[in-house]
Amino acid sequence: MTPVTGGTARPGDAAPDGVATLLVIAKEPLPGRVKTRLTPAYTPAEAALLAEAALTDTLRAVRAMPARRRVLVLDGRPGPWLPPGFEVLPQCAGGLDERLAAAFAACTGPALLVGMDTPQLTPGLLAPALGPAAWQGCDAWFGPAADGGFWALGLAGPRPGLLRGVPMSTAETGAVQRRRLVAAGLRVRDLPELLDVDTAADALRVAAAAPGSRFAAAVQRLGPRPSRPAEGPAAAPADSPGQVPPPRERTTGQRPPHEPAAGARPAPSPGRGGRPCRPAN
Repeated sequence: MTPVTGGTARPGDAAPDGVATLLVIAKEPLPGRVKTRLTPAYTPAEAALLAEAALTDTLRAVRAMPARRRVLVLDGRPGPWLPPGFEVLPQCAGGLDERLAAAFAACTGPALLVGMDTPQLTPGLLAPALGPAAWQGCDAWFGPAADGGFWALGLAGPRPGLLRGVPMSTAETGAVQRRRLVAAGLRVRDLPELLDVDTAADALRVAAAAPGSRFAAAVQRLGPRPSRPAEGPAAAPADSPGQVPPPRERTTGQRPPHEPAAGARPAPSPGRGGRPCRPAN
């Protein structure tokens, strides 16, 4: 996969250089292709508007963080929401595990990946993984999501095999991924737990936790919506690493979502492109 430039960085546009590559995996915010689980509370067009606001907030936060490179791993085409200073890497074909693995395979050195479903993301939340000592005595960073998935994953080196085969979009995705890191002998550090925006209720909670964000402004502009489960066809694949669709029934051992305080809380420990994925490493 050959990255293309998403914009030309200008002095003062982005934070100073860092040691890690920052990856954002995302879908182009088009109606009917993103945030499908926000319907019927929001129309597809409104859901796409919220997705664009969330992506814009995420890209702005990443742009303010020190990074060696900033890469948008995109399913779709970049739009006016893409700020300068980003490379754009098309997502490969395959499941989410393959697409995440391919994103890491395209990097050298430390890399930290986030999704587009946590617009409450701030530079402070990722600061522990981006500081001068972030990778001293540490091989991986893990950011758990409240639904059992994960919103951030960092690796000291490109080891895509650690992601391939991890079952995505289940209530155990995050636990399985973290166990995979530990079983490989990696020293893992944890980031705070965050709430993904999956439902209308999630949107209200995340907007309240990030009142100055574009996402919060979009939620307020659209007005209150009833909180009820989505109806109709099955939801589209997840928009974020490790994102878990709400189960119809709670299964044994599955934990319910937790509401993070002010959008985050300390962890207990811890679309699709048409290009082929890189060969397994």
